[in-house]
Amino acid sequence: MMNINMDDIKKAVHILQAGGVIAYPTETVFGLGCDPDNTLAIKKLLAIKQRPEEKGLILIASDFAQLKPYLLDVDDDIAAKAFSTWPGPYTWLWPAKKETSTLLRGQHDTLAVRVSAHPIVRELCQIFNKPLISTSANKAGEKPAQTGAEVKAAFADELDYILEGATGNAGLATGIQDLVTGNIIR
Repeated sequence: MMNINMDDIKKAVHILQAGGVIAYPTETVFGLGCDPDNTLAIKKLLAIKQRPEEKGLILIASDFAQLKPYLLDVDDDIAAKAFSTWPGPYTWLWPAKKETSTLLRGQHDTLAVRVSAHPIVRELCQIFNKPLISTSANKAGEKPAQTGAEVKAAFADELDYILEGATGNAGLATGIQDLVTGNIIR
């Protein structure tokens, strides 16, 4: 069982609520995250990562209910594909509501979403009471950080907080698949 420091989780949530960008451990690597409903925070995250807006981002949550405000309803049989892999290290491209920010979905009609099994991520999202953005903690084109020390080395003082903890052992990247077409993206 992973040791979770609740004071650190609460500090991270406070920073997210204030519009900050944090780094945190996920199933695979450290992620960068912010409030998905805060445009300034998203733009700050994209600038830090040097990621183009049109690529889109992943939302990570502790349960599907946190993701529903951003997504269109789909047939139960289609949704069951995603639910069979969650919680876990699998990301699905789900049809997004038109009002879902293009900063989140990029140039796509879908939004990349995941219900995490990582205990720190789950606790973070539960206390934050919403999903957060999850993109690998690296500058575009560089190797993702595996530890808090690697995050600090890569980003120095650009981030508002690094939530320490161990990453999971799910490999280098989560799988990504289109929910409707079944196309495997990675």
